[in-house]
Amino acid sequence: MPILGFLSAVPFRFSLRGYGFCMAALFLFCFGSLFYQLNGGPPKILLDIRQYLGESTYLDDHGPPTPRVLPFPSQVVYNRVGKCGSRTVVILLRLLAERHQFNLVSSDIHNKTRLTKHEQVDLMRNISNMPQPFLYTRHVHFLNFTRFRIEQPVYINIIRDPINRFLSNYFFRRFGDWRGEQNHLIRTPGMKDDERYLDINVCILENYPECSNPRLFYIIPYFCGQHPQCREPGEWALERAKQNVLENYLIVGILEELEDVLLLLERLLPHYFTDVLNIYKSPDYRKVGNMTGTVRKHTPTLEALQVLYHRMSYEYDFYNFIRDQFHLMKKKIGLKSVSQPPAHQASFLKELALRTPEPLDEEEELEVEADLEDANSWFVQP
Repeated sequence: MPILGFLSAVPFRFSLRGYGFCMAALFLFCFGSLFYQLNGGPPKILLDIRQYLGESTYLDDHGPPTPRVLPFPSQVVYNRVGKCGSRTVVILLRLLAERHQFNLVSSDIHNKTRLTKHEQVDLMRNISNMPQPFLYTRHVHFLNFTRFRIEQPVYINIIRDPINRFLSNYFFRRFGDWRGEQNHLIRTPGMKDDERYLDINVCILENYPECSNPRLFYIIPYFCGQHPQCREPGEWALERAKQNVLENYLIVGILEELEDVLLLLERLLPHYFTDVLNIYKSPDYRKVGNMTGTVRKHTPTLEALQVLYHRMSYEYDFYNFIRDQFHLMKKKIGLKSVSQPPAHQASFLKELALRTPEPLDEEEELEVEADLEDANSWFVQP
């Protein structure tokens, strides 16, 4: 009888311990879950991918084959920003389209980023009617498909350090790239020699239109959209561009970490970008890609760089926002970065008490294809 009493007491004592252990584990789980959610939680794209893939079961693996359904977005728009590596990406896309059998449509219109309302509707309808899966690319400011009750595609893009982009464009318009130095004569046949050989420091410090606002307000309008106010340097365009990125872009990478951008594109859009990094690193591709570098490019003086940095304050606000979002996505997806941090920081470019000139009337500027260069070439040690 005492033995039976002892045995009956044992399960009771263990059940109390088990109950206490379960409650402690539940508390830790809830606390950890709350902490994780407060720190951002999983990115929406991962939740979408899980929804596309569904739950794998034994019957799924061994039963009748399920119909082939694209598990990722099948309508992608790359509204590429001029001089931000877009030519590099387009060359890769041509190789990938042939390998993965998706429809690549690359517009040859490079100098019309802003459209009338009718032009917007016509372009969006043409894009939507393309055979899927497709990837459409063009130098064009953001188009809001839903405004005209058309299904919104997924957007992707790449930007770069704003001063780097400006310098690349400045010298490319004048002297072309390694594909043929005479190409610049075709792109800018009306440019006179005194403008073509204008010292960039003179252009900046003497406030030539090409080196002043609104010409320097270039990257943000690609993400702000077609509204006229998107072309005016200011908080309104900046905040609208940020909001569009959060709501409509799957990824916006930075050229300084291009390999990581390609890795994320391969992870998030495998139907388009599987094997992209292997192709990018291949010797055959390198021979072609190296031909897109701008020639005769050199670094302005520190004084000129400081002036540019001040004039492009909105551009740098947006660039830093994109860089932070890109790093957050890498962290959430668990991507171990293969890119090296920049050798120099822009901390020495202090904000100066300089008066930014009033915006000038913006002329239509020829937009050209991008190059892949050292992303920190303009930095100068103090």
